Amino acid sequence: QVQLVESGGGLVQAGGSLRLSCAASGRTFSRYAMGWFRQAPGKERDFVAAINRSGASTLYGDSVKGRFTISRDNAKNTVYLQMNSLKPEDTAVYYCAGGGGLVTPRPYEYNYWGQGTQVTVSS
Repeated sequence: QVQLVESGGGLVQAGGSLRLSCAASGRTFSRYAMGWFRQAPGKERDFVAAINRSGASTLYGDSVKGRFTISRDNAKNTVYLQMNSLKPEDTAVYYCAGGGGLVTPRPYEYNYWGQGTQVTVSS
């Protein structure tokens, strides 16, 4: 079992930045690919970014390419999402997820999910 706890959300003005963190319990963090997803009110959960076990391979959703960066520190059992040039449409609850070893945008391939952290971007 892996437990994931997100932090770093909050209220920011458009154009600003935030860094989300996701801390994982257990000693098997480095075995999992990790992902970030988000869900706005009344909308489906969307893929944001994913990173493979070593951190060498990443994947991004089209709407965040060039603005968001995913990274991980296996020694700290933590995955990060650096969000720059934030837009009001980035407002959502952001979820961290852990899954198999492959980088994937498909939520059903992730076995573990955090509780989410709210990000609100004001215009």
